[in-house]
Amino acid sequence: MTSDTESGNRPLRADAERNRARIVEAARVVFADHGIAASLDDVARAAGVGIGTLYRRFPTKDSLLSAVFDQVVAEIIDVIDSCAADPDPLAGLVRLVTSVLERQSGDRGVVEICTRADFGQLDRIAAHYVPAVDDLVARAKAVGAVRADITGTDISPVIVMLSAVSTATRSADPDLWRRYLDLLFDGIRAPGTAELHPNRVSHNGLMAAISSARP
Repeated sequence: MTSDTESGNRPLRADAERNRARIVEAARVVFADHGIAASLDDVARAAGVGIGTLYRRFPTKDSLLSAVFDQVVAEIIDVIDSCAADPDPLAGLVRLVTSVLERQSGDRGVVEICTRADFGQLDRIAAHYVPAVDDLVARAKAVGAVRADITGTDISPVIVMLSAVSTATRSADPDLWRRYLDLLFDGIRAPGTAELHPNRVSHNGLMAAISSARP
């Protein structure tokens, strides 16, 4: 990942730091609307800076994507930690899944960047996500809020499924995925009467399978 310094590790001047922040913010908007295929010229125009200024801050497109992803990861981790601390475990679980899907449904750039394993940041998210989900599910089971046979590893496929629904139906109704979120959580809540297919996949195995399935 790139650091917030000029070459030679000198701290950025105040005006340079302002330009950098404007470029990153503009990149987030441009990539959210048009995906990461959007040009750096588009980003510079949105930031109100010249393309030369952009390249001084970010010599390559990947360095700009890395800066955007750093911000996204920090925000996602904050959301995960906040949901994990919810005294109502089911409410925290619903909020966590909803927050992830809201971000994905409204931001093409986040989805496309997250499929780029070369950024190496997904492990940072997983380090917070996995224990948070496991704890929320365990606490929800302990108070009888969810069916007894659910596990933390059941939540990631829910997000993947609903993310696919969001992508497929965005042009027709960008919020249609919320209907299916309600339906899926209705099946997660107690009492659950249908016998579930056994889950034989660990968190790590599941993440690896999801990553390898992406184009």
